[in-house]
Amino acid sequence: MRYTIDGAAYRRMILSAAASIEIHKQKINELNVFPVPDGDTGTNMSMTLNTAAADLRKTDTLTLTKAADMAASAMLRGARGNSGVILSLLFRGFSKALKGLEETDGAGFAAALNAGVEAAYKAVMKPAEGTILTVSRLSGAAAAEFAQENPDMEATLACTIDAAREALANTVNQNPVLQKAGVVDAGGMGFLVILQGMLASLQGKDVEAPTGAAGTKEAADFSALTDEEITFTFDTVFIVRKTSDKSIEPFREYLNSIGDSLVIGEDDDAFKVHVHTDIPGDALTEAQKYGTLELAKIENMRTQYEDMAAGRTPQSTDDLDMDEAAEDVPAVAAPEKKYGVVSVCAGAGLASVFRDLGVDGIIEGGQTMNPSTEDILKQINRTPAEVVYVLPNNKNIIMAAEQTIPLTEKQVIVIPSKTVPQGITAMLNFDPDQDVEANTAAMTDSLAAVTTMQITYAARNSDFDGRDIHEGDYLGLYNGGLLDTTPDLSRLLSDMAGKAAEAGAEFINIFYGADIAEAQAQDALEIFTRQCPDAEINLLSGGQPVYYYLISAE
Repeated sequence: MRYTIDGAAYRRMILSAAASIEIHKQKINELNVFPVPDGDTGTNMSMTLNTAAADLRKTDTLTLTKAADMAASAMLRGARGNSGVILSLLFRGFSKALKGLEETDGAGFAAALNAGVEAAYKAVMKPAEGTILTVSRLSGAAAAEFAQENPDMEATLACTIDAAREALANTVNQNPVLQKAGVVDAGGMGFLVILQGMLASLQGKDVEAPTGAAGTKEAADFSALTDEEITFTFDTVFIVRKTSDKSIEPFREYLNSIGDSLVIGEDDDAFKVHVHTDIPGDALTEAQKYGTLELAKIENMRTQYEDMAAGRTPQSTDDLDMDEAAEDVPAVAAPEKKYGVVSVCAGAGLASVFRDLGVDGIIEGGQTMNPSTEDILKQINRTPAEVVYVLPNNKNIIMAAEQTIPLTEKQVIVIPSKTVPQGITAMLNFDPDQDVEANTAAMTDSLAAVTTMQITYAARNSDFDGRDIHEGDYLGLYNGGLLDTTPDLSRLLSDMAGKAAEAGAEFINIFYGADIAEAQAQDALEIFTRQCPDAEINLLSGGQPVYYYLISAE
């Protein structure tokens, strides 16, 4: 049994936990009650924890205080989604409680966990039972009680996990939504997985990060190479944005002919390539037949191996990234006006709408792509205003936006918009001639006047509230709740138009997404015009991914 941990042990525990949740993130995602293709809990928790792992991998000589501080700082910057923010707060408690310590035992670990629980509860306005908060609170209390009698670190962590597992199993009974779906809380499951990864490390069974396409590295692990193993010289990684539906199979065959260690990850819009080759320029030239080259990193593995063999730190394009990041970190823009606004959205059409309404900066993100606290902070700092309003436009981004408030010298006010239509309405109620309090009240109060309807697809099979949901079916949401699911898009649009008519909507905006052709969008306009003849209806290209339609009614 391991009685205490120091900085090196804590570092390994975080790396093991990050690898553990990366492995299990899809299982955690599938616990999300609504099967929407959104920024899921497992993905957000994994991305948040892996920001800490990335920083910790850069050095292995850390005190306990430094390791805890580095992990907490990275997670604060990289927090994504509500689950990621809560996770970062839990680990911020570790940073505060372990400050000044060279090592700690189980009692210190329990105190650190409970300090994080306290910070997380303070940050959530209306803490709900049956969530990650419940699981962390009950497991922390059990750890503290156990450590009073036996402060052995490994034994205390094992007790913490037992309590977390029991608390997680009970979340299905505490939350009505989970009870209907018959599942445990996704965030609580993620927290349990993290604790299990930490214990595995303490027991000498460190969890390793996954390899293959899902775990493709931005650069090669040169420490694992010998000169004889380097068949091709250049480790080459690049991303290509597709400009046609052309199959990339001929390109795959070409790359196999000029190199090895080939991994290609592909989605509808882009593909990412990792290959070892002697002629990276030819690979990049050929890639441009399939789309627009967006990013490329090329590293000479032979010279890097020679550096390692000589005891030198090998140079990497990661070093250039760090240098450029240091140069490009935006200084806080001097105020040129009283007010500025930044907004989160995805899609060129929606971005254009927000800019036309006076938004200073757009943060790319939303469904499936929750921006981090650092992403939002950068845009705030670039805005040349004394007071910066933030429109998250997604309920899963509000907490990440709120974490920026103490991180900048600007006055930041987060308007809790949960949808893009709410964000647009908030901007329509913004008046640069009003004082801060009046603007904040007007923008916030306007959110309740907007009915938001969204059409996306079911990301997986699910049984929710008595409805049998099939993967790939259209999924209709009405003010965040499930309206219907069907393979018939026209029927879903008709149901939504009927709801708008019943509510007496006078103004309706229909934003169609990247996967909807204009002619198809005209059909949607016809449906709404027929059922809401007295309403003023606008059809606009939003260009948003994932969501076929975003519809607002007032």
